[in-house]
Amino acid sequence: MAAPAAFSDIAKASNDLLNKDFYHTSAANLEVKSKAPNGVTFTVKGKSAHEGPIGGSLEAKYVDAPTGKHPQKRRKPPDPRSSSARASRPTIAVSCGRVSSGSLTFQVSSRMVEHGVMLMVRPYPGLTLTQAWTTANALDTKLELDNNIAKGLKAEVITQYLPTTQSKGAKLNLYFKQPNLHARAFFDLLKGPTANFDAVLGHEGFLVGAEGGYDVQKAAITKYSAAVGYSLPQYSAAITAGNNLTLFSASYYHRVNAQVEAGAKATWDSKAGNTVGLEVASKYKLDPSSFAKVKINDRGIAALAYNVLLRPGVTLGLGASFDTQNLNQAAHKVGASFTFEG
Repeated sequence: MAAPAAFSDIAKASNDLLNKDFYHTSAANLEVKSKAPNGVTFTVKGKSAHEGPIGGSLEAKYVDAPTGKHPQKRRKPPDPRSSSARASRPTIAVSCGRVSSGSLTFQVSSRMVEHGVMLMVRPYPGLTLTQAWTTANALDTKLELDNNIAKGLKAEVITQYLPTTQSKGAKLNLYFKQPNLHARAFFDLLKGPTANFDAVLGHEGFLVGAEGGYDVQKAAITKYSAAVGYSLPQYSAAITAGNNLTLFSASYYHRVNAQVEAGAKATWDSKAGNTVGLEVASKYKLDPSSFAKVKINDRGIAALAYNVLLRPGVTLGLGASFDTQNLNQAAHKVGASFTFEG
């Protein structure tokens, strides 16, 4: 049985349908991905916002994972009764080498005795190192250890350094997954320090989760939230109460068939007033290589998106949003996105 969704992903299906793959939020977006022969993945991103400077980042990611191949069989030690063994001096041969599965092998054999000793030192798989450099001159490093410390436990160490301001940051994130439990802990080691926790319990599609934040220096709870949901591959629903139980939202997602998806989300902020925000969206798969999306909210803002795979590794996305209540004003936005993978 798979682990339940994380607290932030209880309403993921509807949130992705409402927010993902709408390209009008930026004027232009470029992403280039490539993979070196040694397994290092490079990602270059550039974004031109409708207002403000152009932003970008360069990221390198290395995953230390086993290849799935088995080490070659070791050779049988020579027969000490052979003439060549009797003629040789009593020596001990030691050899070491890296085999294809990512394990380090040491072999110790004696020509005078009829046995061999094999010592296998296998590094744990699941080590991921990611380094990024952004146009804000921030150097980010992330080290991930998945299933190394304990089964189902993933640890992340994230550091950030800004040379211009000499600002430093360090965070520790923990993720723990079991068949009916998904718990997370986020620690900001230099600011506060602060800690955020959340946990989700799941059983036969039903989800119950809670979130909390704690400031160690102030010795005070900084935030708390709760959520309940029900999730199946065809449809899902969720109700969340965030921002210290003052911001409520209800979402619904339905996969109508293999081509059509639909979803809606209603939001009410008890501090802002009695107005309820509403968004509805739909996605239609035109063919195996393209799809279109549309959404509209209670303020009359409509958004359209089109995504097409031009060729293997090249994806084009086009988007636009329109203020249907003020069509004669310059409040509309258009955007484009290019993604290259090699």
